[in-house]
Amino acid sequence: MLRDNAFPDCSTPTRQGTAQLHRFFSTTRHSLSELAFRDGIMDRIRAREPRFHEHAYLFVLTALEFCQSKLTERRHITGRELAESFRALALDRYGVMAQLVLAHWGVKTTADIGDIVFALVDLQLLMSQPGDSRDDFIGVYDFERAFEHEYPWSGATA
Repeated sequence: MLRDNAFPDCSTPTRQGTAQLHRFFSTTRHSLSELAFRDGIMDRIRAREPRFHEHAYLFVLTALEFCQSKLTERRHITGRELAESFRALALDRYGVMAQLVLAHWGVKTTADIGDIVFALVDLQLLMSQPGDSRDDFIGVYDFERAFEHEYPWSGATA
């Protein structure tokens, strides 16, 4: 979904957004917060949708790239695929603290992931396909269950 094959769909960056995001993701030496101050991007995002911490937006973009890296070739990523990649990346990065970190950023449901994606779409930093909708993100999984009850080591029985 990303233009110039820079990123996935449902969050395909526009040409301007693609260039800025590609520079950010082209090296792993950058921290997530570096994008926050580039060209006033985060100021535009905060003005549009202030509910979420800037790290939430950056993490969604990272999850998009994480999802693409698992594919054999770049293509459109569905809301469900992005939400699942978001969960996998959060567990990988933050482990048992994932839900707490995400809540601190204001992300408490998969619908919030959709709100972040579509705020980026509205700002023309990402592009969506005609059939993409915020509804694609609603109820993909329950955060409590996905991050607590189904945590990889929670399979121990009493």
